[in-house]
Amino acid sequence: MAAEIKSHSIVPAHEILDENAATAVLMEYGVDRSKLPKIKKNDPALPEGVKVGDIIKITRNSPTAGVSLYFRVVVE
Repeated sequence: MAAEIKSHSIVPAHEILDENAATAVLMEYGVDRSKLPKIKKNDPALPEGVKVGDIIKITRNSPTAGVSLYFRVVVE
């Protein structure tokens, strides 16, 4: 069922950031992981192998903005 959810047309792309990319995002926004919005580890849209503390980049298509990026930290 989770595979069906991930491939649905209205579910935006979810990507686990490597440590270098995660650090760059935190520096760009001037925050630490605890200040990012949260996403539960058991969210069905998350990619396989996600761990608590990972930062997820969510890419949403927007009719007005084109592409919008959102970042979430994985929590238990």
